[in-house]
Amino acid sequence: MALANSWMLIVAAVVVVLALGVGVLLGLRRGRIGDGEGALVSRAERLRRLPSFRTAVRRRITALTGILGLGLIAALLGGVVAARPMAAQTIQPVNTSRDIVLCLDVSGSMTDVDREVIDVFDSLLDGFKGERIGLTIFNSSPVQVFPLTDDYAFIRDQLAQVRKGFDYQTDTPDHWVGTLNGPGASLIGDGLAACTMRFDHLDDERSRSVILATDNEVNGAQILTLDEASAYAAAQKVKVFAIDPVGDAKAQTSAGLTKAAQATGGQAYGLRETTTVSDIVAQIQKQDAAALRGQAQVIWADSPNLWIALLLVAVLGFLILLWVVRL
Repeated sequence: MALANSWMLIVAAVVVVLALGVGVLLGLRRGRIGDGEGALVSRAERLRRLPSFRTAVRRRITALTGILGLGLIAALLGGVVAARPMAAQTIQPVNTSRDIVLCLDVSGSMTDVDREVIDVFDSLLDGFKGERIGLTIFNSSPVQVFPLTDDYAFIRDQLAQVRKGFDYQTDTPDHWVGTLNGPGASLIGDGLAACTMRFDHLDDERSRSVILATDNEVNGAQILTLDEASAYAAAQKVKVFAIDPVGDAKAQTSAGLTKAAQATGGQAYGLRETTTVSDIVAQIQKQDAAALRGQAQVIWADSPNLWIALLLVAVLGFLILLWVVRL
């Protein structure tokens, strides 16, 4: 880079010097008479003593000196511009961000809902700006598929792999690995507690949400009940937004899910013909997000604007004086 800048500086200087030389020659050309032939003038010394003649000479010398000076200044400024001056700027990035953990019950009855949740988030990734997404799945035992991250290319790849498992094209789908290590199935309380534990930086003020997709049909003994898990989430300032495929307010499973979600400041949504996962996610995104301040960074960037402006002024002055001298 330094060698390239040096060559650019040399080239700029040569160009400007050549321009100066041409300008001076054009200015001096006015002092000649005829087509390159001199003319003898009788009593020329008397003309040189005339005040008007001396004034004209002084003006011409001043103009030529100005042309030379502005040319040298332009050469120097051109060298500075060619060297790419840089300026330091301290910035502190601020992201209005949400931390969202997808918490999916991967028991057989939830396959269609899980597919829809993954498909919706895959389509929403391009619109996310700073949101961190994590994914934990559970059945009789929870498994973290990936931690909270804003690497959306990585998230999309991971979602695609999990989504492929829901098609049951292999003997052991990905979402079975590690989720069947305990007795029973759909242990909702244990799954929600595990998802709540995936949040980091607990001392920071952040918007934390769990999107829990489950039908709340527990089959087996849980370490934590759903109410205990929701109380833990509320203590961690985590809002739970539940997606209930049943969506029947009269059903005991739906009522329990609604109660647990509302205890955290969240809500439960039933999937019906008029409600889709994208509608639910849109409601979640309306929740207040915390402004997160990143670590201050010093960034060096090209800052040639002032020098370019000065160079243009110098060149403009050079051309004006050159035009005056030729008159």
